[in-house]
Amino acid sequence: MTDVTGTETGETVLRTTGLTKRFGEFTAVDRVDLAVERGEFRSVIGPNGAGKTTLFNLISGAMTPTEGTITLSGTDVTDLSPAERVGANLARSFQLTTVFNGLSVRENLRLAAQAREFGGMSAARRLFADPDGFEGINGRTETVLDDLGLRPVADAQASDLSYGDRRRLEVGLVLATDPEVVLLDEPTAGMSGDETDATIALFEDVLAEKTVVLVEHNVDLVMRVSDRITTLNAGQVVATGTPEEIAADDRVRDAYLGGYTA
Repeated sequence: MTDVTGTETGETVLRTTGLTKRFGEFTAVDRVDLAVERGEFRSVIGPNGAGKTTLFNLISGAMTPTEGTITLSGTDVTDLSPAERVGANLARSFQLTTVFNGLSVRENLRLAAQAREFGGMSAARRLFADPDGFEGINGRTETVLDDLGLRPVADAQASDLSYGDRRRLEVGLVLATDPEVVLLDEPTAGMSGDETDATIALFEDVLAEKTVVLVEHNVDLVMRVSDRITTLNAGQVVATGTPEEIAADDRVRDAYLGGYTA
């Protein structure tokens, strides 16, 4: 984590340096420097249009930066595809659910686990893949079912799930790839209060050993789960600090937190 002076004290697993994305004359992400330490739960907040989703798109490989670099555990991944970044231990959930409605919960999870195991292989190579790889896929699938409380609906079609279960399945698709770094994009959007509380408990349990970067509008959730929070505005970093520091920052509180106090 960081000491009281803001100096990094742990191992940085995800770093962006001068990360910039321009669309014509518009700069959506402007020279963002981000350093996330191993095991940290980092949230990114800011008003609509602040650049949060674009930043996630750049980190996950969905977009190519105009300038800057992205490293994972010291390896430059700036030019890697999204699939290659999964192989480099990074996975992202999307703001809109991305499950296959015609498949069961178990089948969805198995496909995600398979993408991690064999995603970089050609079809021909997969024919001769080590059978132990398939055991690993099945094992990860069953573990995620238990970890997320999805076993009661394991054989249900995704189209028949409640909204909350669909959101948990989306997180499960990320965890099934067994990533070290997890990007969560609005995981509680549309959830009831009870479903949100269950999601917080999930974060505190299942994601405890992961490095997590979260984009989320639910301020209470952000304040409860985050080790540090980065605030964006107009594509630039306004402030980074602990929840207490962010809540006490006049610029952040007045602009984004609506008078929230720690």
